[in-house]
Amino acid sequence: MKIYPAIDISGGKCVRLIQGMRQLQTIYSEDPVEIALKWIGEGAKRLHIVDLDGAFDDNTYNSDIIGKIARNVNIPIQMGGGLRTLERLRLAFDKGIKRAVLGTAAIENQDFVEEVVSLYGDRIAIGIDARNGKVAIRGWTRESEVDAIELALKMKEIGVKMIIYTDISRDGMLTGPNLEATVRMVNLTGLDVIASGGISSLEDLRNLKEINVSGVIIGKALYNGNLCLKDALELEE
Repeated sequence: MKIYPAIDISGGKCVRLIQGMRQLQTIYSEDPVEIALKWIGEGAKRLHIVDLDGAFDDNTYNSDIIGKIARNVNIPIQMGGGLRTLERLRLAFDKGIKRAVLGTAAIENQDFVEEVVSLYGDRIAIGIDARNGKVAIRGWTRESEVDAIELALKMKEIGVKMIIYTDISRDGMLTGPNLEATVRMVNLTGLDVIASGGISSLEDLRNLKEINVSGVIIGKALYNGNLCLKDALELEE
């Protein structure tokens, strides 16, 4: 199980949202590069970055600051948010991103997903963000009628090997992950699943490790001090 400290970027700043709502935003730092270096200083071996502006708005994104982070760190970066075209995907890779996470495209343009998986293989992961088992898109502002498990299985057919699974109702709430939904995603798909949303304690991490997730993204719990990154990293394999 791998640990991914999260860095969510909006307007060039490091922020956290509650359940993905832009109006419920807390700014934790004016300098995301400083935050990236902080997590590395505490032992992080990888980072998960979300371009919130890219997720919400096709015409606004934070590629320059993300590129600056990539130039200043020596660990792999996984990044999502607004990666809906080949041009933007290539830009992310050119900036130094190791793995790209596609979300909305998995619903709206599966031909595109198939194309980029054929081009980039396991450098492509799919973010499946669900509310009551149904997938949400466009920065979680729109809900679809697509079942999360069904989408994961469709992505597996295309050749995707990794899913980042988020229960939106838990995100930013520090109430613990949705273990039941996550274990279903792991067991019914056979994919590598990175869990996200609600992680608040070492117990949460131990529970996720027991259900064989391949990784865990930790956000608010690190920023609020509920979890110490060094302690979390001791559970890594």
